[in-house]
Amino acid sequence: MIDSRNPGSCRSGGGERGASEVGAGEWSQPERVSEYLSREIPHRLTAEELLLQALPTRVERVLDLGTGDGRMLALVRSRHPDAAAVGLDSSKPMLARAAARFNDDRSVDIRAHELGSPLVEQGPFDVVVSGLAIHHLEDARKRGLFAEIHGLLASGGVFANLDLVSAASPRLHERFRQEIGRTEDDPTDRLADLSEQLQWLREAGFAEVDCHFKWLELALMVASK
Repeated sequence: MIDSRNPGSCRSGGGERGASEVGAGEWSQPERVSEYLSREIPHRLTAEELLLQALPTRVERVLDLGTGDGRMLALVRSRHPDAAAVGLDSSKPMLARAAARFNDDRSVDIRAHELGSPLVEQGPFDVVVSGLAIHHLEDARKRGLFAEIHGLLASGGVFANLDLVSAASPRLHERFRQEIGRTEDDPTDRLADLSEQLQWLREAGFAEVDCHFKWLELALMVASK
């Protein structure tokens, strides 16, 4: 649908119900989770490599928001294998997959948490990451979450968010859907404008905010404390 605040942008989802209400039942379905995890997004590997390059040299503790099957945590720990990690997700099937990925690794703690609710984790963390998760939240909650993340990071810490953002036009939105093999919008998507999200990060108190990668609706936002 078209964002009334910016006629040139295209937002997916919307409606009267929040994303949590729309998607709560879907994310409890193993087949829905399997389908979501099987999706291929062009250039994602490039974006993930740039995410790793944006992290601090020393990472001792990392928090992953919307960890899914643990892909992002595994990515960070491929470069920082000694980092203690916490992964949060509200989906039982996702949590089961993440737990299986890390098996008996005691340095990885997988926990149930709905990102629509305030974070209760105890900082500080050197890194907070998120992969294709925050775009499911309403804009007001995104802004609140960014402020909470800032509060959890150590000085010099980094928040790296690889996520989907709203398209610059309906035509580009349709192109993105075609590129990822989707015929319809995901009903749980709440895509926000990239420039707005960068501004929200600045307002949350981050000293250095930038977009390190963008391809159509896939964007890597990096903010340092």
